[in-house]
Amino acid sequence: MGRILGIDAGQKRIGLAVTDPLRIIATGLDTVPVAEVFRYLSDYTKKQKVDFFVVGYPLNMDNVSSDASRYIEPFINKLTETFPEIPVYRADERFTSSMAKQAMIDGGLRKMARRNKAVVDKISAVIMLQSFLDKNKILK
Repeated sequence: MGRILGIDAGQKRIGLAVTDPLRIIATGLDTVPVAEVFRYLSDYTKKQKVDFFVVGYPLNMDNVSSDASRYIEPFINKLTETFPEIPVYRADERFTSSMAKQAMIDGGLRKMARRNKAVVDKISAVIMLQSFLDKNKILK
C-alpha cells in the first residue's frame, strides 16, 4: 500500500504532508516554492510509492468554490498531466490556516516562529490530509 500525499497549494509556497504506509496518520513533509514543487514531487514519487494526491480546495461557507480556486484548478490540471497514473482528490481546506496557527500557539511556539509562513503551510497540509483521512476511512 502506498502513501497519500497532501498538498496545500498557495501562490508562493506549497505545504506538503504525507501519510505513514498504513495511512493512519498524516505528518508534515516539507514546504517548497511553487516553482520547485513538480520537481520535488517527481523526486519523491521515485523514492516512495504514492497512491494518490489530496489537494486542498478552497471553499466558501456555502460550499461553493472560492475566488482562490482559480489558482488551484490550473495546479490540479498540471498535477494530473504530470502524474497521470496518480489520482487526485480535492479536500476542503477551510480554516486549516487558522487551525495551524492555533496548533502552533498550543504547541508553545514563540511568536517569531509562528510568523514563519512555511511552517503554517506545512501544518495546514497536515491538518487537511488528516481530516481527509478521518472522513474517508474506506481509502485506508
